Amino acid sequence: MSKRRKPRESAPKTKVRDIFVARPFEGLADEPEWVALRELVPAASAKLTLTPAIIEEFGDRPVTLSTVLPMAWPAMSRQDGEVFIGLQRHVQSGDVSRDLAVAILAALGTTPGNPVSVPALPGEGVRLQDVLVDGPLEITMHDGFEYWLDDDQLQDANVKASLERANASIYPTVRLAAAKAAYWCRIAPDKGHVRWVLGDDEDPALDALSRLSAAGELLLGDGTKFAGMFRAHGLLVPVWDIPGEPEAADWEAPLADFVKRYQDTLAITEPLDAAARRAKQGLIGRQLTLR
Repeated sequence: MSKRRKPRESAPKTKVRDIFVARPFEGLADEPEWVALRELVPAASAKLTLTPAIIEEFGDRPVTLSTVLPMAWPAMSRQDGEVFIGLQRHVQSGDVSRDLAVAILAALGTTPGNPVSVPALPGEGVRLQDVLVDGPLEITMHDGFEYWLDDDQLQDANVKASLERANASIYPTVRLAAAKAAYWCRIAPDKGHVRWVLGDDEDPALDALSRLSAAGELLLGDGTKFAGMFRAHGLLVPVWDIPGEPEAADWEAPLADFVKRYQDTLAITEPLDAAARRAKQGLIGRQLTLR
């Protein structure tokens, strides 16, 4: 008889199938702002409202959406009971809306002050649209990440040092009033960007931009350059290079003029002419997909 031991049988692992959703925030009232906070804005927050069913199950705890959390955590349950959800995180599945819903539920189920465990691949289940009362986001822009922390945590020297490092990574960013989900940022002393998340379906939005490009009406004014576009969560994000010295308020009027040109052009439904088709190919070649 062999003296070798029979290998211990282990329970089969359940494989979680990932799900890809190209436009995860579709259906939310402020879909373009969700995309902007996820991909473009360094430091901002917004209060979220839970559905009555979720409040009945977990209690009425305040929930705050944050662009990013310490060490890119997906969620945080503070000692004071407030829950924070991070939009920009290291690990995610193919459905950002599902990820965020799971993070909210995990944080609500975690004792205040304890770490929150969130699965990387949650599989099918409830999404943001199922756990939140939908409405416009009341966004607060921040110059630093102090809003993460309790007052007691701010007295800790190590926490202060970590916070200073995080704050040093923030580039100046201002939310513009001329268009929803439009932001000015200064990325270098002599260079800035205007970035605008378009809320329209991708195909008609691209056609409108192509017509404007062919007509020479794609710029925001003298000294500006159309840098290209991001494709982010099913929406287009045109980006303009602008001089670094003018402040954000100086770009409200040029952007407002462009918004009117864009909306007027978006209403055109006939096929693109030859010049617009050539312009469209050029724009497609200057796209970068963010995931």
